[in-house]
Amino acid sequence: MFLRLAYQHRQFVQDLVMNLQALAIVLERQGYLASCYTCGGQMNSASFMVSLGDNHLIRFLVSDYGITWTEMRDDRELMKLEGAEAISQLQELANLVKYQIKPSQYRPALAAESIY
Repeated sequence: MFLRLAYQHRQFVQDLVMNLQALAIVLERQGYLASCYTCGGQMNSASFMVSLGDNHLIRFLVSDYGITWTEMRDDRELMKLEGAEAISQLQELANLVKYQIKPSQYRPALAAESIY
């Protein structure tokens, strides 16, 4: 049973890495500064980053050890999420692609800005 779960987890991480790579490519095509780096050919970890302008940066890390979403503005951490919450936050980035929002049109949620 545990070997099956470990295999499924590895498959999940690989799927997530592939989706992050695709998201970075599409965001770049829409004018965002985005990148997705993987370690090795097994696609078992990735570092995804996108700049939303005005010193607003999203960093998403995924590996066998965990998943984190970090949102920063002016080199200050606004929000850090892990696990399922971090993955759910990717939908906001996917919406930039879905609704074809250009970097100059992007306006972050007020709740994130009011933290500091």
